Formats: sequence, C-alpha cells, structure tokens
Amino acid sequence: MYGTVAQMRVQPGRVEDLLHQLAQFEEIEVPGYIDTYVFQMDEDPNELFMAVAFADRESYQKNAEDPEQDRRYQAMRQLLVADPEWHDGEIVWTTEE
Repeated sequence: MYGTVAQMRVQPGRVEDLLHQLAQFEEIEVPGYIDTYVFQMDEDPNELFMAVAFADRESYQKNAEDPEQDRRYQAMRQLLVADPEWHDGEIVWTTEE
C-alpha cells in the first residue's frame, strides 16, 4: 500500500466544511483508493492531520495527476490557512489484510 500524510491548518470555523468536502470524496469511485483518516489535534482544533491510503503507488500517482482531483484539492485549499505539508510514502505495516 501507498499513501500520504498531510498536516493542515484550517481557517477558524471551517473544519466542518472541510470534513463535508472529504465526505464527498468518499462517494467517488477512485481506483486503488482504500481509506482516509483525519485527526483533529487536542491543543488546536483547527490543526488536522490526514492520512490517505491507496492500494499501490501507481494508483496514488494516477489520482494525484487527475485534473478532477486537482479541482477537489483547490476547493479544499480554499478552507486552509496555508498549503498542507505532505509526506508521501509506502505503508509498511497495518492491521488491515
């Protein structure tokens, strides 16, 4: 599996809007997409960490290069204070089979 972890700072009062956008992504059939987890930090509820998993690097890259995905990213970016900090990599352990 392959994926990314993003650190994001959401504009005050916009966390629910961001979560709504992410829920819409779940309705789209993206080849290789497995799941997304979003963590809201205790110390700052406007700071989120998001982990996204794909079956493999190729499906992750294909999604990242999709113009529709860029459109969704740009809509999400409007809710953030700054660009997310992305960390891509191979998922080397999980309890999922």
